[in-house]
Amino acid sequence: MTKTMRGADIVMRALEDAGCTRVFTLSGNHIMSLFDAALETNLDLVHVRQEAAAVHMADAWGRLTGTPGVAMVTGGPGHANAVPALFTARGQDSPLVLLSGHGATTEIGRGGFQELAQAAMAAPLAKASWMATRTETLGEDVARAFRIARSGRPGPVHLSLPSDLLDAQAVAGRQVAADFVPQSVALTAPAADAVLALVAAAERPLLIAGPSLATRRGSELLARLGAACGMPAVVLESPRGVADATLGAFAAVIARADLIVLLAKPLDFTLKFGDLPGPAERRWAMIDPEGAILDRATREPAARVAFACVADAYPAAETLIARAPGRSTPRAAWLAEAGARLHDRPASWEGLRGAAGRLHPAELFRALRPVVAADPETVLICDGGEFAQWGQSMLHAPRRLINGVGGSIGASLPFAVAARCVEPRAPVFAVLGDGTFGFHMAEFETAVRRSLPFVAIVGTDARWNAEYNLQIRDYGANRARGCDLDRTRYDLVAAALGGHGELVERAEDLPGAIARAMASGKPACVNVMIESAPAPALRGDEAGG
Repeated sequence: MTKTMRGADIVMRALEDAGCTRVFTLSGNHIMSLFDAALETNLDLVHVRQEAAAVHMADAWGRLTGTPGVAMVTGGPGHANAVPALFTARGQDSPLVLLSGHGATTEIGRGGFQELAQAAMAAPLAKASWMATRTETLGEDVARAFRIARSGRPGPVHLSLPSDLLDAQAVAGRQVAADFVPQSVALTAPAADAVLALVAAAERPLLIAGPSLATRRGSELLARLGAACGMPAVVLESPRGVADATLGAFAAVIARADLIVLLAKPLDFTLKFGDLPGPAERRWAMIDPEGAILDRATREPAARVAFACVADAYPAAETLIARAPGRSTPRAAWLAEAGARLHDRPASWEGLRGAAGRLHPAELFRALRPVVAADPETVLICDGGEFAQWGQSMLHAPRRLINGVGGSIGASLPFAVAARCVEPRAPVFAVLGDGTFGFHMAEFETAVRRSLPFVAIVGTDARWNAEYNLQIRDYGANRARGCDLDRTRYDLVAAALGGHGELVERAEDLPGAIARAMASGKPACVNVMIESAPAPALRGDEAGG
């Protein structure tokens, strides 16, 4: 006799077949059958306080592990809350799968409960977005979502699951490992040789990679690629583009480069669409998973694209490394010059001090720097505007997450929860401004409930500082509006939710506060009263000294 299964059980079993171990979720009417089905699996449901937080957690999981994180939310308003968080994940090439409950197929177009065109709503922010239509193929839908999330340029995928399909019975086979394997486009030998020939002919080539390589594995791969080809290699993942504080005096490096190779990095606003200062003879070469990205770049009048081809980033880099011997040019002087620019920071930063009761951000990060550096497994999360830019410039960790190219803030506390799920031992630090803290402060309760400790370092200047600086710059002094906040005791907020809180108003109190937060074994908030300082800016002549 053929055995049938409930659709909800098919979905949850398919997640197990995909290798999923955790699902970040918030309960709701349309997905209660999935919660029930999870009881028959080994899946760990991490129940959060707001749907966007579940997506941010799946995003962090995808970036840190390289495998798609999974968020599961209810339909209608739950889905509507979750969708905006896809924007951050899409900008950072982060693989995740968003499963949303949905009204019954029999009620579509009839004014059903919480009816919403969910797939259409998520489509602009996802690599793919669709609604399941048959109970029998739910497992295949899940496998397809995982496959697409990891294929080509990684990114978020959305799948809506109608409640009647989840409740129905059907015959369905198990998904096999091959069903989840992403499609890959290799870099051909002739294409690799064409890129290497351009690099060999250049005096000062520079490789810029996209956010999909902003991982420990990606950093190691880029270091090998740069060494093999004799060119500096960096990841550009900030909306500030060439002014990214992480990269020091990057603008000075760009200005000298006569060839820029883009690896899975679109020629977009972060690179001023190719309209950058530099040699008149500068050319561009592009390797990208998406042909549309290449076509768009060739239409930019400021860019002289000498070569472009479709290939996936990681295998393309390996092919270039393998074929580089005998085709590369030693450039010790250029590598040293670029390295010095990228790693240099003004000596004056070491002497920056705030006024009484207000620390300069540099003071805070000088104190945090040795703590972050003490463990190579540390996860560092930098989220927000001006304050977090100081953190990105002054701190280094092989595993780092930022809010990314999309420029949206607020993900850091959910990121920290997910990071602790991935990393059970090493420190997890989230650096965020006081405006950012307000987005998902309730996730402290999630972290307390699930015993997932981390340390949030909050810079409190009682201001939306990035916007304040923009308004002053663009409209003049005394023209800032809507930027004021209170000097709220966020440390007490964390403590009220069951965590640990520290208030810091003097630089000498920072080391002790950080140590106590780490030793507490709880989700902790170190609330630091800071000056409202603009983000660091390094154009080239500010570095050194």
